[in-house]
Amino acid sequence: MRILLRAGLVLLNAEGAGWHHSSQHASLQDAALELAMLPQLGADLYACALSDLEEQLAKEGAAPDEPFWGAA
Repeated sequence: MRILLRAGLVLLNAEGAGWHHSSQHASLQDAALELAMLPQLGADLYACALSDLEEQLAKEGAAPDEPFWGAA
């Protein structure tokens, strides 16, 4: 799974055995919501992905003009 921040866009790429998902979003919140809606992605992997993203943002700073508040 990758969540990339590029020039005001959030690019979401996720894949597993037999499936692949790619999308782009205007905010981290939108990307997190899309990720949560993927039926192939379990709650444990979703929580891990958000944790990894929070760590990355803490090291590098928030995306330009977009604070990250997590997701429900």
